[in-house]
Amino acid sequence: MRKSRPVVALTSGEPAGIGPELCARVAREPLAARIVAIGDRGLLAGCPDIEHLPLVRPSVPGRLDAANGPYVVAVLERALRGCLAGEFDAMVTAPVQKSTLNDAGIAFTGHTEFLAERSGSKQVVMMLVGGGLRVALATTHLPLAEVPKNITREKLQQILRVLDTDLRRRFGIARPRILVAGLNPHAGESGYLGREEAEVIAPAIGDAVRAGIDASGPVPADTLFVPERLAAADCVLAMYHDQGLPVLKYASFGRGVNVTLGLPFVRTSVDHGTALDLAGTGRADAGSMIEAVKLAIELASAA
Repeated sequence: MRKSRPVVALTSGEPAGIGPELCARVAREPLAARIVAIGDRGLLAGCPDIEHLPLVRPSVPGRLDAANGPYVVAVLERALRGCLAGEFDAMVTAPVQKSTLNDAGIAFTGHTEFLAERSGSKQVVMMLVGGGLRVALATTHLPLAEVPKNITREKLQQILRVLDTDLRRRFGIARPRILVAGLNPHAGESGYLGREEAEVIAPAIGDAVRAGIDASGPVPADTLFVPERLAAADCVLAMYHDQGLPVLKYASFGRGVNVTLGLPFVRTSVDHGTALDLAGTGRADAGSMIEAVKLAIELASAA
């Protein structure tokens, strides 16, 4: 059943960053949804529908303060509770400063991991949408040296299942075509440049195909994003963060949207960080935030 006017929770992110002003910009857009901005009302001037959560200490644009780390987490937890309870139909998150949260003693690697843990979701997938592309990640916020051991056959099987399920359920694609990247240069060059393709990635793709998932690869990452290959795919699965996202961000020019698949609710976000140097100047580009809200409304309306 299509929802005519979903309710979307908008988290304001790092208080010293551009998140609060992006929320205010969204509030001026004509949107087919009720937008509830969550955060300190002093930061959210211009937002007509605010759920007030107070800052721990007053915030200065561009100046990080670890004392407000618990506030940032409280905002996320409120939106999460509302989504799980059915109070909100979707969550859109402004960027947070991971380093400041960790400085506050809060173990935080990213929204994706936080929401997965707090919602009890076994496997979630980070996917960015923009520039005519959908790019999902097999690993997210990890040091590059940690990537290979975090790519396992079982994990790739789970990721491909989540992609297939949510591309059908959320995006309405009847039979999603997933193009899988290799990890090593030349997809391992028959094992001479790495064994992960032969021993992990290709077997996982084979498992997925036998389960009825239209997955193909592994394809060398340097030739994966050519138009001829992309024309035959609905989504690309990259092995690590900086393998796939530079291409998408180049293609989307600040209009990319981050979507977390595998959650029991819709969650989207911007494709950029807190931009502390722009905070308080009025020069921040709200394009990605507006697109994130529009996509959240679209996905929630179709649920």
